Amino acid sequence: MSKRDFLFEIGLEEMPARFVTDSMNQLHEKVAAWLANNQLPYDSIRVYSTPRRLTVLVEGLVEKQEDVTLEAKGPAKKVALAENGEWSKAAQGFTRGQGLSVEDIYFKEINGVEYVHVQKHVKGKETKELLSSISTVATSLHFPKNMRWADEELRYVRPIKWLIALFGTEIIPVEIAKVVAGRKTFGHRFLGGEMELAGAASYSTNLLANYVIVDPVERKEAIRQQLSRLSEENGWNIPVDEDLLEEVNNLVEYPTALFGTFESEFLSLPEEVLITSMKEHQRYFPVKSKDGKLLPYFVTVRNGNHENLDIVARGNEKVLRARLSDAAFFSKEDKKLVIDEAVKKLDKIVFHEEIGTTGDKVRRVQSIALSLAKLLDMDEEAIIHLSRAASIYKFDLVSHMVYEFPELQGIMGEKYAIEKGESPEVAQAINEHYMPRSAEDQTASSDIGAVLSIAEKMDTIVSFFAIGVTPTGSQDPYALRRQASGIIQTLINKEWAVSIETTVSSLVDRYISDGIAKNAKENILAELLAFFKLRVKHNLSDRGIRYDIVDALLDLPLDNVCATVRKAETLNIKKDDASFKETMESFSRVCNIAKKATSSELVQESLLQQIEEQNLYNQIKEKREQITRAANSQQFALVYEELASLKMVIDEFFDNTMVMVDDEKIRSNRLALMVELADLISIFGNVNGILVK
Repeated sequence: MSKRDFLFEIGLEEMPARFVTDSMNQLHEKVAAWLANNQLPYDSIRVYSTPRRLTVLVEGLVEKQEDVTLEAKGPAKKVALAENGEWSKAAQGFTRGQGLSVEDIYFKEINGVEYVHVQKHVKGKETKELLSSISTVATSLHFPKNMRWADEELRYVRPIKWLIALFGTEIIPVEIAKVVAGRKTFGHRFLGGEMELAGAASYSTNLLANYVIVDPVERKEAIRQQLSRLSEENGWNIPVDEDLLEEVNNLVEYPTALFGTFESEFLSLPEEVLITSMKEHQRYFPVKSKDGKLLPYFVTVRNGNHENLDIVARGNEKVLRARLSDAAFFSKEDKKLVIDEAVKKLDKIVFHEEIGTTGDKVRRVQSIALSLAKLLDMDEEAIIHLSRAASIYKFDLVSHMVYEFPELQGIMGEKYAIEKGESPEVAQAINEHYMPRSAEDQTASSDIGAVLSIAEKMDTIVSFFAIGVTPTGSQDPYALRRQASGIIQTLINKEWAVSIETTVSSLVDRYISDGIAKNAKENILAELLAFFKLRVKHNLSDRGIRYDIVDALLDLPLDNVCATVRKAETLNIKKDDASFKETMESFSRVCNIAKKATSSELVQESLLQQIEEQNLYNQIKEKREQITRAANSQQFALVYEELASLKMVIDEFFDNTMVMVDDEKIRSNRLALMVELADLISIFGNVNGILVK
């Protein structure tokens, strides 16, 4: 079958760098799905992107769909044929709907019944006819932010400036927002120019000749090699931050790395200030010596060639010098800062108009942190440090440096706290209370920092839920999901048995008494627990725990998250045992019957009539203490083994004993026995929901 390459390019005004890669990946996935839905085989798909274009190249795309023969099933024979042997209206209507006649009917037997069937031959369509609808793929891309321009109704990441749709050398008629596809594209904005492509295959080479490297992988590798070359030539170490490299890569079409310098006296500033000024504000790579010391140089990546690099370097030096001069001034002014005076100013900073000031938040967090410390039985010295850290931990928000560089909150707080004579433990906690700052970040290493981190995040989450501000869909402006995940990960890493349910409940009570809450406690609490359970679910899923095991465990109250993780890991391992299926079936049978109990009476040994129920009762009594002790010490593999060892006596009980007998006393006693065993089994949650295979 004949094949051609298909090229589809969407030319745009410059996209934000953070949108580019995801948009390109979406284009890949959606084009692949569109080709599959249209039954169009191909050899391979390549995708390209720059700030000004999203492109897909389908290599070896067939020129026509294959002809296919489809079999359609109609009514049963007894419906299709009348008593006189004539075809019924049902049969005639069926064949007419297939574009055929009753002469095409044949019968096939299915499960002992004969049905009408016909074979329908469908001629494949020309690929170029189908490709004209590829515009639906382009318009289905979704972006974090969209815009409209002129009188167009299409909302898109940026205005579409040109389109290419070439099937081999042939233009495919595609139109989006009044832009008609052709063979015209554009090179680098300043170094290249307008060009016409003869065909799809010449795309990347033609653009390279016009100073555009369309393959983001090649472009990134070029930047990496240039950074490496500068390091080798100058004896430097240029640490490559992958996030920064990704962003820079999506800012340029033809990268050229160059370096500049700044005055060495700026090195007296904290390293974090210098690096933040370079990376976050200017997209520069900092330069270090081989032994890791920051040097008075920076590397930037120009969107252009090697001409006039000295002029470009001087311009960047001027910009950075201004930023660092500001930072030096802020650092000097912040030396006048008095921590306790700075804390007082927090009462003038509104955290949220319905929740209160940052000063209010600090006082609440201090109370929460000290309650947690008591629960965790922290020693007196640690509590003293925690109390001090919790009373001042936001003071750096009123510093000049953090006002100018918000990314440094916590980091500057730690440095200023040390300068002002605070203990290292207090200073470290001030920084660590923000941790983890992202999904990839570490949790707080110190116990004081971890407690303060949990207290700070708990206050934020519960207070927002109390006023009815909750994450919805993709919207989470206060990063409540990330903060909840941070709490859970911190508890797990620290192996702390802190009940989320109890903690959240007490906080809701506080916000109600403070007049912050807008809803009834039961409603707020239900939303919060569902929210935290979903975060635990994501954590367990990331650990590779099977979904049914996760759901079974989340049926339990949200108490000790560490125990939940260990239970999940135990069941996830045991699920591969040959005996797991039968064990879960026995457990489920116990739990199902236990639900029928209507009273909370204990088992009366005198009412145990049969040897099988006596054996089961004795086994439960013998193993209960050991199971409870193992559960309390989180030895859940041992808990499982002890429970699984009861399988034989459970099965013997059910094989020889009827629970729901007429005698009310005997029935109630046997149900009480089931309840007693089900309580032990429920250590692993709702086992009824665990799939057995």
